[in-house]
Amino acid sequence: MKKIMTLSILFVAFGLYAQEEEKEKKLTISGSVDAYFQTFITSPDDTQPTFGTAFADQTGFALGMGNLIFSYEGEKVGAVLDLVTGPRGEGATFNSDIVDGIVNQAYAYWNVSENTTLTFGRWNTFLGYEVIAPAANFNYSTSYLFSSGPFSHLGLKADFALSDDLSLMLAITNPWDTNDTSTTGEYAYGAQLGYKDQYLNLYYDSGNNGGLGFEIDYTGGFDLSEDFFLGINAAYNDNDGEGFYGAALYPQYTTSESFAIGLRGEYFSLHGDGDDLPSVFATTLTGSYTVNNLIIKPEIRLDTWSNNEPYLDNDGEATDNLAAFTLAAIFTF
Repeated sequence: MKKIMTLSILFVAFGLYAQEEEKEKKLTISGSVDAYFQTFITSPDDTQPTFGTAFADQTGFALGMGNLIFSYEGEKVGAVLDLVTGPRGEGATFNSDIVDGIVNQAYAYWNVSENTTLTFGRWNTFLGYEVIAPAANFNYSTSYLFSSGPFSHLGLKADFALSDDLSLMLAITNPWDTNDTSTTGEYAYGAQLGYKDQYLNLYYDSGNNGGLGFEIDYTGGFDLSEDFFLGINAAYNDNDGEGFYGAALYPQYTTSESFAIGLRGEYFSLHGDGDDLPSVFATTLTGSYTVNNLIIKPEIRLDTWSNNEPYLDNDGEATDNLAAFTLAAIFTF
C-alpha cells in the first residue's frame, strides 16, 4: 500500500509539474487582414499620382496586407515569427527576403533578468509614431516621417527597465533597411530612452550605400481627458548635409466604445544644398468604427506642397495639392 501511495503521489506531482510547464510555455497566433477603396477628389484616378508616402497608394479597390504572427513565450525565452503578404507587406519588406515579401519580423529573445531582455533577429523599427500593421495605427494612410525612416532592423538589441517609468534600449544592426545582410562591413547603432510613454530615439549609420545617416526622433502623447488623446512625433535627419525634418500631431477623440475620430496634421520638409527646398503640409481626417474584430476607417486626406507641383489636377495640369477619399476595412484576430 505504501508503494502504491508513493507512486500515486509521484504521478500527481508529475502531472502538476507538466501543467505548470504548459502554463509557462505558450504559443499564440494572431494577425490581421486589410483592404481599401480609394479615389482622388482633385485628380483623375487613372493618372495614378501618389502622396509619396508608404502604402495605400492605389486607386479603386486594393489590398493592403495579410499578416500572421506566431509568438512562443516561455518563462525565460521566446520567439516571434511575423509573416506578411500583399502590397503593403511587400513594400514593408522591400522584397528583400528569400521568399519575397513574406518575413516582416523574425526574432528570438532571452529575459536575462527581471529588468533585462536581449533580442536577436529582425524586428520593426523603434523610430516614429506609426507602424507597419494598419490595425495598430489610427490613420490608415501613413505619414511622411514614417515613410522616410527605416521599417525594420536586423541585429541585436538590449532592453533595460531602469525603473517603473524609465527604460533604455541599445541596438547594433545592419544599416538602414538592409534586412538580410551587410555586405560592406558597416553597421548601424540605435538607442531609445523612454519615460512614462515618452520616447527619445537615436539612430546612426554611415549614410553610405543608401543609408539613412543620423536621425533623432521624439514619439509620445498625452491623455488630455478621458476621451481625448494627443499623439506627437517630431524628427530630424541628416546624411552628409542633406535630409529631412518634420513634426506631426495626432489629436484623437473617442465618442463611444465603437467610434473615434482623429486628425493627423503633419509638416515635412527636405533640407540640404539650395534654397527653397520642397516641403509639404498634410492633413488627414480619419474615423474609426469597430464591430467586434472588424475596424472600418473612412478617411479624407489633403497634401499641399510648397515649391513643388508633383500632382495633376482634373484638367491634367500640374498642381501642388492632392485630395483623396479612402475607405478601409481591417480585420484582426
